[in-house]
Amino acid sequence: MIEAWLAALAGLLIGSFLNVCIYRLPRDLSVVSPRSFCPECDHGIAWYDNIPLLSYAFLRGHCRHCHVQIPLRYPLVELLTAACFFAAVAIAGMNGAAVKQCIFAALIIGLMFADLEERILPDEFTIGGTVLGLVLAAIVPAHIGMWRFLLPSITNARELSVLEAGFAAFFSSGTLWLVGFLYQRLRHKEGLGFGDVKMIAMIGAFLGLEGVLMTLMLGSVLGAVVGLAYILITRKNAATYELPFGAFLGLAALVISFWTERTFFV
Repeated sequence: MIEAWLAALAGLLIGSFLNVCIYRLPRDLSVVSPRSFCPECDHGIAWYDNIPLLSYAFLRGHCRHCHVQIPLRYPLVELLTAACFFAAVAIAGMNGAAVKQCIFAALIIGLMFADLEERILPDEFTIGGTVLGLVLAAIVPAHIGMWRFLLPSITNARELSVLEAGFAAFFSSGTLWLVGFLYQRLRHKEGLGFGDVKMIAMIGAFLGLEGVLMTLMLGSVLGAVVGLAYILITRKNAATYELPFGAFLGLAALVISFWTERTFFV
């Protein structure tokens, strides 16, 4: 269990960095420099005011200099990332599968909150994540059930795993793009951003075909139910409101990845 708590500590640190990415990447700012600063007063944040969770609590959620409220997103991202890292190691142990799950969770959390705040899914997370997922498929072989029967001549588990990841990324993103294309042709307006297409490719690269299809189904249901409820409660215009579909896909992907972790990672 000590390993899981150490993973949670690492998750807090990664979550803190994710907050930097969530704010800066959609604005085309460097995530390396300058050091952390308050978006309102541009004052640099000292190290003791930048400790995950603790600094937010000590400062009571306000900037030390301008006293503007710090968005709740900061502790939420840190806490969620820590929880995912803890769960990954607690379920799988300290091994390659847990590391792969932690990386996937970090990418998804970054995408979810970037989409909620800015309606942008940064390429650094989607395209970069897809490439990383394909690489990790070779290092940590995933569930490759159907390929054993379709390609019996290939017996190397790593090759089959990369094939599964690549096919899942291509098939799922291509299908989603086709749905968006047909919707635009029929309704003469964009119904799906290309960022969602790239995000689902990343999910496919990590979770494989079965996992990404379940993610699409669950994400679509969540988007329809929660999105409709939000529109009704806030009285938004359903015809013009831009639903953060990536956030629902991300939530679904997290649920599916942990629910099926023992199945997909071997």
